Amino acid sequence: MLKKIISLVLCTAMVIGLCITFPQGTTIANAAPAFANGADIGWLNQMENMGISWQNSSGVQKDPLQILKDSGVNSVRLRVFVNPPSNFTWQKTPNETCILGYGDKTGVVWMAQRANALGMRIMIDFHYSDHFADPAYQDKPAAWSNYTFSQLKTAVYEHTYDVMSALANVGIYPEWVQVGNEINAGLLWPEGKYNNFSQLSQLLNSGYDAVKAVSSSSKVVTHLANGYDNSVFRWFFDNFINTYGGKTDVIGMSYYPYWSGVDYTQNINALGTNLNDMASRYNKEVMVVEVGGLESNATNTYNLLRATIDKVKAVPNSKGLGVFYWEPQANSTVLPDGYSLGATTAISNTVLRFTSAIDAFKSNSENFPDTSATYAIYNRNSGKVLNVVGGSSTDGANIEQYTYNGWNSQKWKFIDSGNGYYKIKNVQSGKIMDIYGRSTADGANNIQWTDNGGYNQQWQLINVGSGYYKIKNRNSGKILDIEGASTADGALDIQWYDNGGYNQMWYFVKVD
Repeated sequence: MLKKIISLVLCTAMVIGLCITFPQGTTIANAAPAFANGADIGWLNQMENMGISWQNSSGVQKDPLQILKDSGVNSVRLRVFVNPPSNFTWQKTPNETCILGYGDKTGVVWMAQRANALGMRIMIDFHYSDHFADPAYQDKPAAWSNYTFSQLKTAVYEHTYDVMSALANVGIYPEWVQVGNEINAGLLWPEGKYNNFSQLSQLLNSGYDAVKAVSSSSKVVTHLANGYDNSVFRWFFDNFINTYGGKTDVIGMSYYPYWSGVDYTQNINALGTNLNDMASRYNKEVMVVEVGGLESNATNTYNLLRATIDKVKAVPNSKGLGVFYWEPQANSTVLPDGYSLGATTAISNTVLRFTSAIDAFKSNSENFPDTSATYAIYNRNSGKVLNVVGGSSTDGANIEQYTYNGWNSQKWKFIDSGNGYYKIKNVQSGKIMDIYGRSTADGANNIQWTDNGGYNQQWQLINVGSGYYKIKNRNSGKILDIEGASTADGALDIQWYDNGGYNQMWYFVKVD
């Protein structure tokens, strides 16, 4: 089931962004982008073994790691358990069964090599349990159940050292290592529970020391849930760092508005406030190491992810390191617990297609527009894409919004017209996006027409932040708009005065 791949990794800081292929066949990236566009993929290998395959948003089947990389993901997060069940399944409650992913040492090393071969950066997440650890579950591994506190400290050190050494033996030194997962209530209960910060801090420091003994360059992350709750973070880190001498390099946060029962717009500013406070109060770097939104609402999830990225990047002095989406390759239809915060849609019982949500990472990492690329143009309000009605190739055909289906009538190229303006050309028809009759009036239809060099066929892309743009016609000065702020398939595209509406904002996803 798992193949052991032995590779040699040689790093040099003198070569920026260069990939080197060695005789053993290992390809590595010698320099990584500054901001981590991350995905936790702990379930991925087990899902593949269940027969699941993945398509990109255009319906092309590929290695899911390659799809994520193509979508702007440059980092992965892998969890590790102490002695997980041999079937990698946890009966969390009588009515809830969870797969764990192949999160033993062997599985983690194999997946780390696979990601490393694609030039991805790596985070390792130690749960210090035989199953998922979170604020409600911090059970000791069965093998440690009767250990004294002194023995627990030794076990934390030895387990951490063992896994880190196994990674080092294949040339992998993770960029980040989590010592504990969502430890708001402590870990290794009852000895390491939150009401005994002295012992909790000693256990965490044992993990820290083990990481550094193997890989001094790895940054140790201390991770709490509910990243919007500043009072909890202050309470924890005032105790851990200031009172009990806890050691950490990075403060990590989970951010799931869905589990809090709110839309991200209701607490995203609180997340930003907490990120800034942690960075300044404790002089630490910060990350969002888990985030996710509903698979059924790709537009909202895209918006959530973009907003989270923006808050982390806004932390002063470049102390915001990155954002990791938790299990984007997941889908509720194939998981026994029905987890629904992935970024895919089910095409069949065994085929999943990534939604545009994950492309929020791409908009964070690339120069735009790429005139050699082909794009789908998504409306922020509706999540639909621009489409030539009926796939027509005739002059004057209207442009509408429609659910993305990968049709050529939904694909567009940008042609640089100079002075900051672009022509927008439909792949199906070869015609240019145009305003009917060169109108300057509100409500004039957006159509396609043969390229005639008119200003009504030229557009300015105005960056409004978070990966969104307004598309402004050069002739009229009006903004591309969806009539009536409709979210329905077939709603017409028009021009309108700039009113700041989401139906006047667009994001762009590269497609094949």
